[in-house]
Amino acid sequence: MTAAILPGLWIPFAGTALGAGCVFFMKKELGDKVRRALTGFASGVMVAASIWSLIIPAMEQTEGMGSLSFLPACVGFWLGMLFLLFLDSVIPHLHMNADKAEGPNAKLKKTTMMVLAVTLHNIPEGMAVGVVYAGLVSGNSSITTGGALALALGIAIQNFPEGAIISMPLCAEGKSKSKAFLDGVLSGAVEPVGAFITILAAGAIIPAMPYLLSFAAGAMMYVVVEELIPEMSEGEHSNIGVIMFALGFTLMMALDVALG
Repeated sequence: MTAAILPGLWIPFAGTALGAGCVFFMKKELGDKVRRALTGFASGVMVAASIWSLIIPAMEQTEGMGSLSFLPACVGFWLGMLFLLFLDSVIPHLHMNADKAEGPNAKLKKTTMMVLAVTLHNIPEGMAVGVVYAGLVSGNSSITTGGALALALGIAIQNFPEGAIISMPLCAEGKSKSKAFLDGVLSGAVEPVGAFITILAAGAIIPAMPYLLSFAAGAMMYVVVEELIPEMSEGEHSNIGVIMFALGFTLMMALDVALG
């Protein structure tokens, strides 16, 4: 594993930790407009990353299939969607501003289920970074160091508001700043762990790389459509979420093209 890869795995986690650290510097809970703006921005980044960093490279790797080159990407995409649907149904979690928890009944604290909700949609992000860096390790020609770095940076950028969105409400509900910060950080810990495990299995997964890239894309798109877009659109003046979605989308697209 090259020296350039290990930092790449930790970049997204650093974004979450820095965002969670906002709890030490901001006195009030995030306002609805700010939260919708941050959620919209994260959505835009994830959608652009799914397309430019995952689906397009997956289809480039299957160009030899001719008119059927779309097939592995479609299969992987649907498997990713179904995988997150499965996790969504078996892990108890509570979305922001929701009154009723999703998943199986569990006697867990509200704050615990809120952290689980964020952790749940960090899983595909960790997978995405891991799969791309595994392709880089293998010498896959359609994945460049710049492209892998662009994905890691993009995920880190959208993780920053996520860290703040989870830590600040926990503090507002009575948790100490240090514990709220720790919960925010832990919600993103699954990303480097998942990415590292994926890279360790790189030799076994290289033949299935097109499926795995699109699998990660499908999982991320599930999170965007099922959770983030509804959150950014709720209440009045939801256009701020749309504007920030466009900003996040264009930023991630620019990063991928410029660095890739």
